[in-house]
Amino acid sequence: MYENIIADRMSRLGTESAFAILARANELEAAGMSMIHLEVGQPDFKTPRHIIEAAYRAMNDGLTGYTPAPGLPALREAIAEYASAHKRIKTDMKEVVVVPGGKPIMFFAMLALIQAGDEVLYPNPGFPIYESVINFCGGRAVPVPLLSENDFKPDLRLLENSINEKTKLMIINNPSNPTGKLFNREEIEGIAAILRRHPQLMVLSDEIYDRIVFGEEKPVSLASYPDLKDRVIILDGFSKSYAMTGWRIGFGIMHEELAAHVAQLMVNSNSCTAAFTQAAALEALKGPQDGVDEMCRAFLERRDWLIPALNDIDGISCCMPDGAFYAFPSIAGFDIKAKDFCMRLMEEAGVAAAWGSSFGSFGEGCIRLSFANSLENIKKAADRLAAFTRSLKRKA
Repeated sequence: MYENIIADRMSRLGTESAFAILARANELEAAGMSMIHLEVGQPDFKTPRHIIEAAYRAMNDGLTGYTPAPGLPALREAIAEYASAHKRIKTDMKEVVVVPGGKPIMFFAMLALIQAGDEVLYPNPGFPIYESVINFCGGRAVPVPLLSENDFKPDLRLLENSINEKTKLMIINNPSNPTGKLFNREEIEGIAAILRRHPQLMVLSDEIYDRIVFGEEKPVSLASYPDLKDRVIILDGFSKSYAMTGWRIGFGIMHEELAAHVAQLMVNSNSCTAAFTQAAALEALKGPQDGVDEMCRAFLERRDWLIPALNDIDGISCCMPDGAFYAFPSIAGFDIKAKDFCMRLMEEAGVAAAWGSSFGSFGEGCIRLSFANSLENIKKAADRLAAFTRSLKRKA
């Protein structure tokens, strides 16, 4: 009965396949199947105790009511200080908006900027909600291919050739989900040079994983270039670095005029972010950082075991991720689509993984494995994966 009732715009929204995979994996597990979960991008660590206690104190102290739409001033000030110290960005609280999770910054920024027919460049493979929100806002999603033969790095010439008078926004994600690759300073400076040649172009910089990096090279934010700062919208949050996925708290940093529009969208949607989660976020920034360091060490150990193990499997190859907690191995040696590979891997071998094409058409031929699971489980999953691939037909 709803086919003639639901608004057309709903047909333009996509989804995250990882949650659909999780639901099916949970069904199989409930039916008695042993399942190893490598599908969801969620740290397997608990939120640090001092952060939980800060939220508990805040609730006991009565911090359970409405807050200003852009967030509590103390938290916004702390985020501005954090951005100055960690991202090398000169900013202040007027440019900070606190939201329930990272996705609202993505959604609100595009709602505020994108009109019908505007083009948006987005990484492909990339986080699937980028393309979903572009389409929902009436924009035209223009993929920027990130290919394995280029180590999943951007082809700067191709990137610039994709820009025209209709191009309004460029999205970058550094380090990347699903590939785990980090754009180095030279590559970021190449993108900065492109932006200087195209002054109409805004940037949504998704920096949600920029605390989880494994080498000496650290992420460089485009907003750290003073002449570009006012054209960059930073998306960041507490889910990944502080194991706070379920707390739903993130933030954006942008020019204060745009921040006012994003705050207006908050008023019209969520009213505000929960007060006690903001108290927890403040403690996360101001308190001990041991938990972040512990997670990074664990993810590094898991990465360093997993990638060689994947490359030892006949028919699979995997580049080394520089950050985040994802491996994006190629399964192109097998005569099977990535989605079918993952569904069979889950239902026959008990390993839940996400298929690469769910992150965009250029992700076909790859799968995403989250190493946000214990090393013991990762080793079991690799054994199961190796055994499973021996039953598959190889490409001629």
